[in-house]
Amino acid sequence: MNDKLIKNEELFGNYYNKINELILKAKQNVIKNINSEMVELYFEIGATINELIENYHLEASQNDIIKSFSEKLTKEFGQGFSVPSLKKMKKFYLVFKTGSTLWNQLSWSHNRLIMNIDDETKRNFYLEESIKSGWSVRQLERQINSFYYERLLSTNKDNKDEVKNEINILEKKEKVQNFIKDPYVLEFLDIKDRRFLEKDLESNLLEHISEFLLELGRGFSFVARQKRIDVDGDNFYIDLVFYNYVLKCFVLIDLKLDKLTHQDIGQMDFYVRYFDNEVKDEQDNPTIGIILCSDKKDTIVKYSVLNDNKNLFASKYQLYLPTEKELALEIEKQRAEFNENKN
Repeated sequence: MNDKLIKNEELFGNYYNKINELILKAKQNVIKNINSEMVELYFEIGATINELIENYHLEASQNDIIKSFSEKLTKEFGQGFSVPSLKKMKKFYLVFKTGSTLWNQLSWSHNRLIMNIDDETKRNFYLEESIKSGWSVRQLERQINSFYYERLLSTNKDNKDEVKNEINILEKKEKVQNFIKDPYVLEFLDIKDRRFLEKDLESNLLEHISEFLLELGRGFSFVARQKRIDVDGDNFYIDLVFYNYVLKCFVLIDLKLDKLTHQDIGQMDFYVRYFDNEVKDEQDNPTIGIILCSDKKDTIVKYSVLNDNKNLFASKYQLYLPTEKELALEIEKQRAEFNENKN
């Protein structure tokens, strides 16, 4: 720094801070505008698709209609209009077409989490709190998964502030710059030169596997993502939790992006044991654990059933569970698409 400026370091610092604040404010305004345009567009796309399906009795099924839209939109506008994405836009419209309009003040990633909440009062609570508290997507996800709404209702007045403030200890607020790196924003802006991180691949795979299982039509019902369980004060997180109402059992899924180890298998057995002992009802069948290993060399799928009843597994479970081959092919397909988009 120039010697003359060193002598006036405090004055320089004040003006630097002023410029810094101007830049951050401008970025925030850009983010606000991008966010507003994005969610408004997706709402309108969802409304348009829903109008066609509901008002016109076409011979094609809903899935075929959405698939046709996806193929044409992807060809013309690039990434961001996959079949699962268009289905989410339609659901987005149906969830928010009446009631609160606060959704347009939050990002698409925020709305994707909130619109999966069935109870309207609870949904509106998370909309309002996300805006008021400035929660990042990660903070919002943690609050939903830790039953923040329910805990706050059951907490006495004197301790509510403690519950409200715990998120700032557990999760730091997201920096403004990180929003620009959001994959959905990059898709929306059609920015090709993206930085895809390992966590983006993990998120992409988990989302797709979740959609894949729900679309199989074999009794899967989504329960939670990053399900937190507390054992003797230690927190553990299960990537995906489903309940299969045909098999009448919980299905736990964990994804590993590196080589599968005995520790991974042991951890899944621990999750299965926990659910069998603490979560499932007496009429439920034993919990099933599935480990998806997707390292760069190979894709491996491992099942875990603690009671090791192979006859039950072979004669009944395999009728409704996806096979190892089906799961492996879906993971390999998504990894290939992800790597292609990265280049």
